[in-house]
Amino acid sequence: MLHPIPDDVSDEDGAMMEPLSVAVHSVSKLAKCKSGDNIVIFGAGPVGLLCMAVAKALGAARVVAVDIQQERLNFAKSYAATDVFLPPKKNDGEDTEAYAERISTELLSALDIPTIGPGALNICVDASGAAVCIATGLHLLKPDGTFVQVGMGEPTVPVPMFAILAKQLRVLGSFRYGQGDYQLAISLVSRGLVDLKPLVTHRYKFQDARQAFDVTKAGKDKDGKTVIKVIIDPPQ
Repeated sequence: MLHPIPDDVSDEDGAMMEPLSVAVHSVSKLAKCKSGDNIVIFGAGPVGLLCMAVAKALGAARVVAVDIQQERLNFAKSYAATDVFLPPKKNDGEDTEAYAERISTELLSALDIPTIGPGALNICVDASGAAVCIATGLHLLKPDGTFVQVGMGEPTVPVPMFAILAKQLRVLGSFRYGQGDYQLAISLVSRGLVDLKPLVTHRYKFQDARQAFDVTKAGKDKDGKTVIKVIIDPPQ
């Protein structure tokens, strides 16, 4: 169960192989992302960002990031996303299904993405776990598209079943990682196809570990800087 890392991969990058392997499992193994694919990813947290990085490394033509925080979208655009989208606010009395359809329509229009044919979205990865993101992703996909659920939210959520049936979508669940995922993750970093360093926004000494967890939970530090990934140094 041990996976050695080459000399050209730092120990800090090695500590990031676990979340990167989650992204490799969902984007490469399950979604089978390849050169020329168009993918939309919900959630620009660490796992979502790494899914974007893996998609870019595998040659995706378009990597669309969706999140409700503009700061995270700005980071995603500078890191691996080709396009970003901030969903509109929910209207009073608007149910989840209607809201998801409206987000889908506005995203496709804003980013000039067709619903079918070349340029349409054929892969969606949800790294948020939010019910409205799941529904929106299913609406966004072209016929015969693939949806992969990575984020964990409520145990039961409503889904637009007609969209799944009419477009004959593949809907897959992704749980962590499996055989070969760590090896590919290490290879992507070693070959320079995925850069993990920009994701580490905060570092703490071992004796300050509690502060590191508090900052991670808050999502921002005392200066208002958005937290992406926190590294805690090993005890000296």
